[in-house]
Amino acid sequence: MATDVALDTTMTCTNFATLAQRNYYNNTVIHRIIPNFMIQAGDPTGTGRGGTSIYGDRFADEIHPGLKHAGAGILSMANSGPDTNGSQFFITLAPTPWLDGKHTIFGRVKAGLRIVQRMGLVKTGEGDRPVEEVRILKARVVEEGEEEG
Repeated sequence: MATDVALDTTMTCTNFATLAQRNYYNNTVIHRIIPNFMIQAGDPTGTGRGGTSIYGDRFADEIHPGLKHAGAGILSMANSGPDTNGSQFFITLAPTPWLDGKHTIFGRVKAGLRIVQRMGLVKTGEGDRPVEEVRILKARVVEEGEEEG
């Protein structure tokens, strides 16, 4: 899966890219899947309560009114309220306009949206946790013009 990154969210993009380059996301579980809503990942503890940013524990939102959760494949920071971004992120499975202005959007799925949609169909149990583990084996940043391979 590859993503396009929104340039108006410099700190967020840098955080995500640096964590990926440091192999922070490698072999971590997708800890939350809600059908027709989103897939959440980025917590190395796998609990949905862990993870830190490259800036320390948390960093400020970079909300831009022109960036909307307008459909499937939007890459956005998960948070527990204003200015609580760490390492966790989510990918939308459908339009989620009620999240606009509350979560920093910093990219979109450029290739592999069908894989994301299939992940959205995974059977889940308590806490929207997948019954069978779904993992990010290797995360990497794909630069403009570079092959996803």
